Amino acid sequence: MSDVVRVERDAALATISLNRPARLNAMDNELMTALREATEEVTADAGIRAVLLRGEGPAFCAGGDVPLFKDRLAELPDLIVHWGRELHFAIQELRRMDKPVLAAVHGAVAGAGMSLMFAADLAVAAADTRFTLAYANIGASPDGGSTYFLPRLVGYKKAMELALLPDRFDAQTALSLGLVNWVVPAGQLVEESKRIARRLASGPTRAYAEAKRLLSRSDAASMESQMEEELRAFARCARTDDLKEGVSAFVEKRPPTFTGS
Repeated sequence: MSDVVRVERDAALATISLNRPARLNAMDNELMTALREATEEVTADAGIRAVLLRGEGPAFCAGGDVPLFKDRLAELPDLIVHWGRELHFAIQELRRMDKPVLAAVHGAVAGAGMSLMFAADLAVAAADTRFTLAYANIGASPDGGSTYFLPRLVGYKKAMELALLPDRFDAQTALSLGLVNWVVPAGQLVEESKRIARRLASGPTRAYAEAKRLLSRSDAASMESQMEEELRAFARCARTDDLKEGVSAFVEKRPPTFTGS
C-alpha cells in the first residue's frame, strides 16, 4: 500500500490516516487507490473491532486535488470515472463493514472529505474545523455518496442549500445540523477521538454490526419488515458470547467485558 494512506493497529482498534499533508490530504488517484486498499484490509481483519479515520497535517481532507484536474482537463471526464470508482469503493466499504467507524476531522473538510466523514458511523470535529461541499464552486456536481447521505442527515432542502450554495460553515453549525456528533477543542481532538474509538473497540462488536446494518437499511424498509428484521438481529445477538456476558454482568452489577464474539 502507498504511504499516502497509513493503517496502524492498537489492539482491536485500527486507525486509517490520510497522509498527504502538503496537499491538505486532497484526493488524487494514488490516495483514492490506497484508501480503497486500506478499507479492504481493515474489513478483512476479524481482529479489528473499530476503525478511526483521520487526516495528517493541517486538515482532514480538502476534497479533490483541483490543480491536478486543471493539468488534465482534456482527460478529466474519463479520469473522474476511473478515480472515483476507487473512492466510491472505499466509502461503500466504510459503510458496509461490520465494525463501527469514527471520523476525527479538523482543519478543512471539503468535497469528498465531507463524503468520507458522512460514510463514518460517528464523527468528532475540532472546534476550528471548516466545512463546505465545494463542488459547485468549480462547476461540478457532488460525488462520493454525498447526495445519498446529505438528504438523510439534514433533509432535502438543506441538502440542496449545501450543494448549490456551498459556503463554508463551522463546527458548531455542523453539530447543529447533525453532521458530527461532538465538537471538542482542537488540542483535544486526538485524545478524545482515541478515547471514543477505544470504547467502540472494546464494545459488543457483533451487536454494533447488527445495529449498523439495521439503521442503514431503515430508510428503504417498511415499518413491518424493519421490525421483523430487528427480531432476527436480536436473535443472532442472543447466540453470541457478548450477550451472555452482558446479561451476566447486568445481573451481577459489574461492568461487562466484551470480546467481540
